[in-house]
Amino acid sequence: MSEVTLAAARAVPLTKPKVGRDDWIMRGWMLVLAVFLMVAVLLPLYVMLSKSFENKAGDFIGLANFQEYFSTPALFLSAFNSLYLSAFSSILVMGIAFVYAYALTRTCMPFKWFFKLVAAIPLLTPSLLSGISLVYWFGRQGVANNLLFGESIYGPIGIVIGSSYWVFPHALLIVVTALSVTDARLYEAAIALRTSKIKTFFTVTIPGCKYGLISAGFVTFTLIFTDFGVPKVIGGNFNMLATDIYKQVIGQQNFQMGAVVSVVLLVPAVLAFIVDRQVQKKQVALLSSRAVPFEPTPSKGRDMAMLVFCSIIALGILAMIGMAQFAALIKFWPYNLELTLSNYDFDLANGGGWESYFNSIRMALYTAVIGTVIIFFGAYLVEKGRGFSFGRNAIHAIAMLPLAVPGMVLGLAYIFFFNNPANPFNFVYATMIILVIVTVTHFYTVGHLTAMTALKQMDPEFESVSASLKTPFQRTFIKVTVPVCLPAILDISMYLFLNAMTTVSAVVFLYSSDTTLASVAVLNMDDQGELAFAAAMAMMIAYTCGGARILHMLVSRVLITKTQSWRRR
Repeated sequence: MSEVTLAAARAVPLTKPKVGRDDWIMRGWMLVLAVFLMVAVLLPLYVMLSKSFENKAGDFIGLANFQEYFSTPALFLSAFNSLYLSAFSSILVMGIAFVYAYALTRTCMPFKWFFKLVAAIPLLTPSLLSGISLVYWFGRQGVANNLLFGESIYGPIGIVIGSSYWVFPHALLIVVTALSVTDARLYEAAIALRTSKIKTFFTVTIPGCKYGLISAGFVTFTLIFTDFGVPKVIGGNFNMLATDIYKQVIGQQNFQMGAVVSVVLLVPAVLAFIVDRQVQKKQVALLSSRAVPFEPTPSKGRDMAMLVFCSIIALGILAMIGMAQFAALIKFWPYNLELTLSNYDFDLANGGGWESYFNSIRMALYTAVIGTVIIFFGAYLVEKGRGFSFGRNAIHAIAMLPLAVPGMVLGLAYIFFFNNPANPFNFVYATMIILVIVTVTHFYTVGHLTAMTALKQMDPEFESVSASLKTPFQRTFIKVTVPVCLPAILDISMYLFLNAMTTVSAVVFLYSSDTTLASVAVLNMDDQGELAFAAAMAMMIAYTCGGARILHMLVSRVLITKTQSWRRR
């Protein structure tokens, strides 16, 4: 290049690319999404944190509430109880989930389809169900209370068993994924080197899935640490942080101390989330383009041992759901075991009647539809938006925050924020709207990550070609992006529906007499001693979630067949 050409190039001023009409429209929608996340996540949490530093009159008192909390032995003991029980339960669940996942992915054990199906059952039920089943199994009049050798199920034993039951599938899904990604050449090399099976296990298998195990461990710990349902039903007088929040707010109307307990509950959950994020950043791809898929080889002794182990775990899961179903069908436990459907006449109970069940279906449908639209379109703006990287990164960061916020904390934050006459959004308080907002917010992160993963798999050329043809981005979004990402969109909607049906912690502070939900009705029935009605309502939730999963599978098959035909060309 000549000196004249270089001089001419330097003389041309560097200009930023012109922001087009589509870019302004997308930035406008980003602003709308940012406002939603601010109102749904950041502002409620800020108000809740502020309340923890105030007295009942609203005056700033610094750390006085925290000093009172840590100087009260009963309250401080709850934090210790939550930490050590969550850690113990996590270790127990991780051990069981790893062996179960190993059997499903690394052995030729028969009936794998059956064990996968059974392992997913707890996902269809509220966490309260495990506590109810344990009362019938090991309570004072339980059928197997002698197996506890005089120990009470009401307390640490019940919390560990009940928590392990409902978080097991969450851990299993992550571990199965981790064990499914492996290169068979590593095992072929170990065999060629005559490495023992035990050494191969510790030098190949464990290192290959260690990040998945760590992630599953943190997820399990966080779920158990922040759970409200199990300790509420089966915890007895054994205090946990989640139940302390409920007692402070509902029992004593001490909202300031409830905020303090919420902060204490929030800190370990946030730390676990941060550590998990850092660990995942270190994860590297385990499969190269030359990787060989691992195919397990038959081993009669190992396969039979795994079959026995998985059968025991599956039997325990079926015993939980089976006892809840049996309790829902008997007249009067344990004196009259005749079968009846009278326990399904919820209008005779004090929990909210059939209206609460239909409220739950309405709320779950609203959450699935509205939440899926907000989450997927928001992820599209973050991933496919052009320019404005600061705003997109900020939205992504806020979208990750709900994963670290326990449902009890979010629900209490909503009380402080929305139940304020000066708040322009006060009109949504005690309505179905606030239940939908809090549920979408509570489960926002998983849906956001799912959508981001699907969008990252799309070739960026779609948007480039559309822009060069001056096609409006919304047309590309509807005609191209949505059909291509339809499987992920359907998964997000199903995830939101199931969690909306089974959640308790996020909505327990926010329902009104007109918006009682089925999961809350189970809690209220249990409080009133109407355990058979509670079991029946919990089973209605399970039936609904099971039916929704079957319907989702059928609808997905039809829609995906129509929209994904291009993949087969």
